[in-house]
Amino acid sequence: MQKPRLSFWQIWNMSFGFLGIQFGWGLQLGNMSGIYEKLGANPDQLPILWLAAPLTGLIVQPIIGSMSDRTWTRLGRRRPYFLVGALLASVALFFMPTSSTLWMAAGLLWILDASINISMEPFRAFVADKLNIDQRTTGFVMQSFFIGVGATLAGWLPLAFRRLGVSGNTESGIPLTIKYAFQIGAVAFLLAVLWTVFTTKEYPPEDMEAFNRMRREKRGVAAGFSEILTAMREMPRTMRQLAPVQIFTWLGLFCMWLFYVPAVARHVFGAVDPQSEAYTRGVEWGGFAMSFMNITCFAVAFLLPRLADATSRKTVHALCLICGALGLLSVYLISDPWMLVVSMIGVGIAWASILSMPYAILSGALPAARMGVYMGVFNFFIVIPEIIQALTFGPLIRGIFGKDNPHSSLYVVLIGGCFMLLAAVLVTRVRDVGDVPEGAVLEADRKEPLTVPESVQPVPSTGLIDKE
Repeated sequence: MQKPRLSFWQIWNMSFGFLGIQFGWGLQLGNMSGIYEKLGANPDQLPILWLAAPLTGLIVQPIIGSMSDRTWTRLGRRRPYFLVGALLASVALFFMPTSSTLWMAAGLLWILDASINISMEPFRAFVADKLNIDQRTTGFVMQSFFIGVGATLAGWLPLAFRRLGVSGNTESGIPLTIKYAFQIGAVAFLLAVLWTVFTTKEYPPEDMEAFNRMRREKRGVAAGFSEILTAMREMPRTMRQLAPVQIFTWLGLFCMWLFYVPAVARHVFGAVDPQSEAYTRGVEWGGFAMSFMNITCFAVAFLLPRLADATSRKTVHALCLICGALGLLSVYLISDPWMLVVSMIGVGIAWASILSMPYAILSGALPAARMGVYMGVFNFFIVIPEIIQALTFGPLIRGIFGKDNPHSSLYVVLIGGCFMLLAAVLVTRVRDVGDVPEGAVLEADRKEPLTVPESVQPVPSTGLIDKE
């Protein structure tokens, strides 16, 4: 079916919900380690407490994606999931900073992650549902814009409350600046998704009888698992070479997401006690600095294709990963909080490439008709390392650095920088075979839309794969 071209404001409306989704992710990524430590967690306990994110992404996203494919209601196909996910996520966000115990916070994080995934997964399919191929890059760029805005607001909000004179803590020790940021984020999440739900319509199935027949035939999951196993057995050489690059890249990112904020509080602000004012200021500054990763990402993302044309995609990705590694390693030398922004600019350059170059390289090595399943398998190299890290880093931190070592957070951030350097070296081994012919990609895209998988945090398309 040839869909009507949408106006700028129609694409704006259908993408606006991403602002709320990223607001929720940004608050979580920038503050949950600090909340855990405020509630009594040791640094070595943080990985296992973060286990909710990869497990829920691994389980919930494919389930919700499959369910939304087979749904049609008065509200449409994807919008019921947007709405349910937003309601649950907003409740979890609102009550998260009122947690009185460590396990209450961990339970709410699990609910929050599951709820965000319920909203986020159908949003990815929404672009393919609503837009023709020649407008999809515009749709992805609009989503990228709202992702950047949401992440920036989430990082700046606690510090803004501090500047407005907010001080003090909840009864359990969580700063009021964090509490108010989460509660505003809960409202923003719900309102942003509601805007998309009520300003956007969905197209019904063209053949409702065939749609209902498909729903009956695809109730089982055996066919899907069989396709995935076949794809893994027949994995192209380039994909096998990219796998370790992805594994070490994302290990480095997870080291940052789990430990960067506590490392800033302890190393840059000199906090010893998680209940101290210095620790609170460090948590706020850590989230503020991390927001510059997203700002930098969207400032440089569209420069990368030009640099790749002038050199090669492998060269660009390796150099960007080195920038990210230097950003993380430089934290050891930083004493001025404003220099943390510089460190995150380096990570932002790497983040822009991480979200695009591996997928651009991979797309040239895949059979066009099976890109969808292979991109899904490629996501395993993001989620599985995070699960392994969550299960193993706690014992490793205790065994290597000591149970109560106040510098262990900093050391793990530095290890993350080393992981990124190793990934940069491994990029040189990858065989980049070039692009699939455009006609083959477009024909395959009509049958199975190609999207970049999302994992611990939503990732935008930069137009490298699905450009017009």
